[in-house]
Amino acid sequence: MAIATADLYDELEESIQSLPLQMRSFGLRRAFDGKIRTVRCHEDNALLKSVLSTPGEGAVLVVDGGGSLNRALMGDMIAALAVENGWAGVVINGAIRDSVAIDGLDLGVKALGTNPRKSTKNATGEADVTLSFGGVDFAVGAHLYSDEDGILVERLS
Repeated sequence: MAIATADLYDELEESIQSLPLQMRSFGLRRAFDGKIRTVRCHEDNALLKSVLSTPGEGAVLVVDGGGSLNRALMGDMIAALAVENGWAGVVINGAIRDSVAIDGLDLGVKALGTNPRKSTKNATGEADVTLSFGGVDFAVGAHLYSDEDGILVERLS
């Protein structure tokens, strides 16, 4: 990512959304960007794992876990799958685990926090749907920009 989110916001204020949630940064890529893909799931990461097992082609997976911190939606093994399959980053409205191991991976990760408790594996949820949380709409195919200052998402017409 060549331009900081603060500068990008100043330049594109009318056509970009800023996520006000205070997410924590993990992974070696503290700045990342890419086209959005989505997963909605609640304390169950089977669908998330399935999507990250496919070619990412530099995309960012946005996961709406409903803001739950009760169970981690991603750990080091699923994060490693994302790296192997060419994903630029993962944004999780929920928790992760194995944060120290994830910090060593060439991946950008934003999450609300951490919890060592693993998720369920019932394959519930839905993929590639428009998500809304924190007052921001995450449409499939829109561009997401993330760095240490926060997350910006382009508005699609």
